[in-house]
Amino acid sequence: MLKVQLQPAYVLHARPFRESSLLLEALTRDHGRVGLVARGACGAKSRHRGVLQPFRPLLVSFTRRGELGTLGAVDQVAAPPPLGGEALYCGLYVNELTVRLLLRDDPHPEVFEQYRETLAGLAGGADPQPVLRLFEKALLDATGFGLILDREIGGDPLRADAWYDYQPERGPVRVGEASQARPGVLSGAVLLALEAGQVPPAALGPLRGMMRRVLRHHLGDRPLASEALYRAVRPRPDSDANLAEGTELREPGDTTANSVVPGSATGENEENAHE
Repeated sequence: MLKVQLQPAYVLHARPFRESSLLLEALTRDHGRVGLVARGACGAKSRHRGVLQPFRPLLVSFTRRGELGTLGAVDQVAAPPPLGGEALYCGLYVNELTVRLLLRDDPHPEVFEQYRETLAGLAGGADPQPVLRLFEKALLDATGFGLILDREIGGDPLRADAWYDYQPERGPVRVGEASQARPGVLSGAVLLALEAGQVPPAALGPLRGMMRRVLRHHLGDRPLASEALYRAVRPRPDSDANLAEGTELREPGDTTANSVVPGSATGENEENAHE
């Protein structure tokens, strides 16, 4: 039996489980994403009531024999970041993306730290787009889907003065200068900046589009539930440009998006799981 004590963690997703329990997806520092059953957490006298919420920095203890663990002690170690409005929906997007991309029991301490920094960045009130791009990049790197940002398809070093069409299944394909105005084409300087952990403000739109294509390639056609929630609360009028783009996967904070279809938050069937 695995016994874990006082592990730094965040709740990514929670849903009712059986009569009075919760089924949690938690991001932990040393054990990655874990599935936990919080027994009796929905009861009026539960010591976990009000604590097992997204974005709260926690210390959790749990035991596990199989795929799911049983939650023990939980302590909130600091106040949650003040996420509200658009930042809140961006946080929900980050949580769902982490559940969808990160396998259970695959430790990535660097993702945990990037997640913590992302919440702080979203709470800071700045433009969420650079914050989201860096988190997406870190998550893709950790899950084995890392972006190729330093070399061309043939292996030659990426050129800052060249232009590239980033193809999710191949990487950056150099195109002629005449193609630089084509949707999806980015300069080598922008790709090299992203490789260095920088998001040029002038390239937010093209980088957002590139990341959307990459994520859709890895996530498939099932849309993100956080997207549907955001659109339901803050609908955007369709425009000819939006309609031309179709229902491409987008995150909250992207004001160019049109409609999306609601989808499952986790895509994992736990109906037969045991407490």
